[in-house]
Amino acid sequence: MPIIEKSGYKKKPFYLINEHFETIYPSAFRKVPQPEYVRERLEVPDGDFIDVDWIRNHATKCVILSHGLEGNSHRPYITGMARLFADHGWDVLAWNYRSCSGEINRLKRLYHHGVTDDLGFVVDQVTQKNYETVAMIGVSMGGSTTLKYLGELGEAVNEKVVGGAVFSVPCNLHDSAEQLMLKKNKIYKKRFLKKLISKVKLKAAQFPEINIQNIDAIETFEEFDERFTAPLHGFKNARDFYVTSTSDQFYDRIKRPVLLVNALNDPMLGEKCYPYELASRNQYLFLETPQKGGHVGFMVPGDVHTYSERRALQFIEAIIEK
Repeated sequence: MPIIEKSGYKKKPFYLINEHFETIYPSAFRKVPQPEYVRERLEVPDGDFIDVDWIRNHATKCVILSHGLEGNSHRPYITGMARLFADHGWDVLAWNYRSCSGEINRLKRLYHHGVTDDLGFVVDQVTQKNYETVAMIGVSMGGSTTLKYLGELGEAVNEKVVGGAVFSVPCNLHDSAEQLMLKKNKIYKKRFLKKLISKVKLKAAQFPEINIQNIDAIETFEEFDERFTAPLHGFKNARDFYVTSTSDQFYDRIKRPVLLVNALNDPMLGEKCYPYELASRNQYLFLETPQKGGHVGFMVPGDVHTYSERRALQFIEAIIEK
């Protein structure tokens, strides 16, 4: 019954006075020196590409980092994680979902919370190299994708993959979308929709058949997903997208140790994003729910690294030592 009753995250900076400050400040103001990434373009069999950023230490172990919605490998929560693992002797691969690397992808499809084929392709590229150990870390959407991937494959996950850690995960997609519609979360909804709408406009410039009439009038995620996410990725409608892509339906099948840390004051997560029952019956799913942390926050007074970064390293290295 791997539910972690007492989280190690006890103290946040005094100026982060509520969950919104805990969420917004690290995203907008946290400064992490950029790692010396080496970019590689992976050509995907369907004719598209995925850009990945490496930190190579000539190590025998590699960590794969998956970013959040409309994020990229240069977001502070990824660069902080990358620097910490690199400093502890790991090779790091921080990959960018299609269209998130700074260059729009070639095909009509983009990416979404449930798309695991690209993550699987990245994992395959890494496990084919001369590594003995591979770990996976995902943040927000990246956490959802990571959990879904591990659950879909179950025992069939490559034997080099020892496990992983995920943070601030929208475990249930529909539940999280509903949270973002609450009045208190208006700032997040507007920010995400603005970025997603801009992305679809770029895609429509490539493929004029994509109807973007009145796209700027979209006010809900369900409407956006109905009009664009679903048809661009082969779903019947928004509901089909939510039901098919939500990661929590796969948690029972996870067969590698994975730590899931969701703060109880995360403004973007509803009740269904705290899967206590699922964790209680799967010995591989470790659920930690600190009282504070916000969404992708977890800042620590006087520390260049967040609790999530240090917790990920601690958990993954503990797996290896067993």
